[in-house]
Amino acid sequence: MKRWFLIFLVVISFLSTAYASHEAPKDKETLARLNLFGRILNPHKKGVPDAEIKIFVNGEEFHPPAKGHEAHGGGLTTEFDGSFQVELDLPEEVITKGAIELEIFKPSYQKTFIKLKPEDFALKDGEYYAKVEIIVPRVKGPAFWIATVVFVLAYVLISFELLHRTLAAMLGASVMLLISYTLGTWNPEYHILSYESAIHSIDMNVIFLLMGMMIIVGILKNTGVFQWCAYKCYQLARGNVIILSIILMTFTAVASAFLDNVTTMLLLTPVTIEIALSLGINPLALLIPEILASNIGGTATLIGDPPNIMIGSYAGLTFMDFVKNLAPVCVISMLVLFVYSKIAYNREYGRAKVEDIQAFIEKLRQEYRITDSSLLAFGLLVMGIVILMFLLHGVLHMEVSIAALFGASVLFSYGLVTKKVDLIHLIEKDIEWPTLLFFIFLFILVGAVEDVGLLDMIADWVFHLSAGSLVTAVCLILWVSAIVSAFVDNIPFTATMLPITAYLTKVIPGAESGVLWWALALGACFGGNGTMIGASANVVTLGIAEAAGHRITFFGFMKVAFLYMVISVAIANVWLLIFY
Repeated sequence: MKRWFLIFLVVISFLSTAYASHEAPKDKETLARLNLFGRILNPHKKGVPDAEIKIFVNGEEFHPPAKGHEAHGGGLTTEFDGSFQVELDLPEEVITKGAIELEIFKPSYQKTFIKLKPEDFALKDGEYYAKVEIIVPRVKGPAFWIATVVFVLAYVLISFELLHRTLAAMLGASVMLLISYTLGTWNPEYHILSYESAIHSIDMNVIFLLMGMMIIVGILKNTGVFQWCAYKCYQLARGNVIILSIILMTFTAVASAFLDNVTTMLLLTPVTIEIALSLGINPLALLIPEILASNIGGTATLIGDPPNIMIGSYAGLTFMDFVKNLAPVCVISMLVLFVYSKIAYNREYGRAKVEDIQAFIEKLRQEYRITDSSLLAFGLLVMGIVILMFLLHGVLHMEVSIAALFGASVLFSYGLVTKKVDLIHLIEKDIEWPTLLFFIFLFILVGAVEDVGLLDMIADWVFHLSAGSLVTAVCLILWVSAIVSAFVDNIPFTATMLPITAYLTKVIPGAESGVLWWALALGACFGGNGTMIGASANVVTLGIAEAAGHRITFFGFMKVAFLYMVISVAIANVWLLIFY
């Protein structure tokens, strides 16, 4: 037994000695810490998210513990701004001899390799540092073509109202995500965008601002203030139809600058129809100028029209930026609208027959009165505070959605405590959930085509078409936006143009003044006046008029409105070229 025990000890001793002698050289190797960080950029020098980075040491793939954003498979991927960071413990000889390579891959981008040279490393406090910034070329792979086709089809469904716009946007977004996680799982070339990128592309500032304003307007409209204002407009005009039209247009424009223009027209239209009938004229002679004024007035402020909300949030523009740059041209366009309406409807206005003005004023006073003065007073106070915060949000570095949500929550709470607001009715009827969902899915759609490079391609095309000229770029964006927005929904168009305009603002000399943003805002909002489907306010107003028996055809509306749209866009063009 002793003999076997001694033999066992000898064997163990021999193996231990052999193992120690075999490992000795490795113990002599000096390990050094390498801090590798940087950004992966697209050709427009914008960060590429979700790009997969493989690290090769001496030709073999090295799997470090990723720091920060990790891929589902455990590899290193870039953050949403294209940045990455990783710490490597490697033999110092590997670092100094330049035996490290990086492979960058993402669908719709060319697979790129880069070899780090010894001079790329900096030594500090015993650790090596290397900053890598790589521009990765785009390619039109399967993901690009699938995303483009789905986006165009969704756009067609939205523009021609073949499917409710919310459903069309949801269908397009869900199809892109489904393809990414089915075909894209088997073949990465079919991966369009990740779920995380889809969520990141949603601009919650826009969503919360719209929601807050919907709640505020939904509560205020229960006080009867809009109908009372229409009655006051008639009282001021004293039966003079031209003055009445001017007053109604002015009120509509001002209300649309601070409130949702769809809600404004929704509440004013029935009263306007009643007033027009009392005068013996066609209600459309008052309603169409109101529609035009609503779209012009909504252009003047950050919160007046959805395209402005989207532009302001994307470009970081303040409420006062919009007022200073857009309100003056809107005032000029309104003055032109007064003259234009008189010329277009002078014959109709001349048919007005007013038998007993005072009696009709008294009838309106009885019918359209303030129904809840205490709620209105508190609501106007809250609205004033919200508008003040809008004016100061650039100074406070606060998103406008915070002001809107604060005002909405305070007014909502007051209404619930005093039992003047029906919680269920407000949530179900006054908050337009289909609109909010439409924006969410639309942001995902646009985020997808931006990710695969479609918007970069369009931006490059516009840049080459303008030949780098600021004047050409301004005219191109303004008129294309106006004409397209006259025939299709200006919201998806604006969402598509945001990254394109941002790129052109960076690369065209002189565009840093922000003039291209103003061209986009003026084109998208003014263009909504071109046809009866150009803006939501148009559709709502003419729908109510048709239900009341006053129908107008597509070309009948276009005959009056399109010419004014061209005139107003021309005014905007001159304004932009003179002052920028």
